[in-house]
Amino acid sequence: MKKVIPLTELSNEELYKKKQSIKGALIGLGLVMLAAFLVLIYLVITAKTPKVLAAIPISCMLALLPAFISLRQINTEIKNRNSK
Repeated sequence: MKKVIPLTELSNEELYKKKQSIKGALIGLGLVMLAAFLVLIYLVITAKTPKVLAAIPISCMLALLPAFISLRQINTEIKNRNSK
């Protein structure tokens, strides 16, 4: 199992690299989830599917929450280093 290195032990270059990779993943997954959300909403409105299907994409957005938290922590660490 890979050991998790704390953000305080990473160099600035590693922090920026990690920030860009998380940001790219968030954008990619966000776009895919948005497309799935739009398709499901279209199906709920036009087809005779159960209306409860509209709750699925909304709950799937919660899957992005850990990535947003990680990105916020990285941004805070970068800001702290730049203010010193």
